[in-house]
Formats: sequence, structure tokens, C-alpha cells
Amino acid sequence: MALIKSVRGFTPQIGENCFLAENATIIGDVVIGKDCSIWFNTVLRGDVNSIKIGNLVNIQDGSVLHTLYEKSTIEIGDNVSVGHNVTIHGAKICDNVLIGMGSVILDHAVIGENSIIAAGAVVTSGTIVEPGSLYAGVPAKKIKDVSPEQTKEMIYKISHNYRMYADWYKEEK
Repeated sequence: MALIKSVRGFTPQIGENCFLAENATIIGDVVIGKDCSIWFNTVLRGDVNSIKIGNLVNIQDGSVLHTLYEKSTIEIGDNVSVGHNVTIHGAKICDNVLIGMGSVILDHAVIGENSIIAAGAVVTSGTIVEPGSLYAGVPAKKIKDVSPEQTKEMIYKISHNYRMYADWYKEEK
């Protein structure tokens, strides 16, 4: 069972039909929507400020989400895939987004809907990622627009696959 810990009077709230890996850690002011999956060695640290996660979100292995005390929060929309070993620190991620493996998203960045952040990208503090864009590099810059077909093929496919993977683990109880 995942480590779910209250702190400062806040207890994490977990939506319906979620998968939490046995060694995931969810602390404090964290709200997770329905049909989400929080994978192995992932840490959601809502100890200093809030983390709000929408529906059909997967946060993959080794990712860390944290905020700045009284200065930043995390908001993640619906249908978002956060790749392996991603750090999100006090940012807003809109609906239908893919955050590539090893990326870093810093405080007060906003990732627009239907966007892709390439693996290894660093989205610096305060960056506004245009909706429907691919950003890559260190620091991350716009590479190109993302077509609706790419959004459907990549973003939707990954989030729905992770819903299926989560069901495999629930079946093995």
C-alpha cells in the first residue's frame, strides 16, 4: 500500500478507481481525481502547498512533485501523462499534455493544453508554453506546433494505456 501521510492538518484525497503503487508517497494537501495512476517511487509532496490533479492522469515512476511554501502550487488538468523521473515544482499543467521523461518544470510555468514537453527538457520558472506546441531543450523553447492528430495519437494513447496498465496491477491483488 502507498504511503499516504497527513501533515499540517491536510490528508490526501484520492479519487475513484485510482492505482497507487506500493512505494508511492503522497503527503499532505494533495487531491487526485478519478482513474489516475501514481507509479513506483513517485513522491507527491503537498506539505508546503497544494497539489491538485485532474482525471485520467498518470504520474510515472520516480517523479517528484513539490511546491514553494506560500508561493506556488501545482495544478494538473485531465488526461495528462507525466513521464518517468520528471520533477514538477509549483507549475500548472493544462489538459491533454505529455511531459517527457526526465523533464523539469519549474515554479510558475504554465504548460498549455494539447502540448508536449520533450524528454529531458527544462521549462524554466515563469515560462508560458503555448497550447498545441512541442517544447524541447535546456532551457525549453518552442520547436513546432502539435497537430490534433499528434495529440490524439500520442497524448491520448499514452494516458489510456496507463489506465490499462494500472488495471493489470489491480487484478493481481
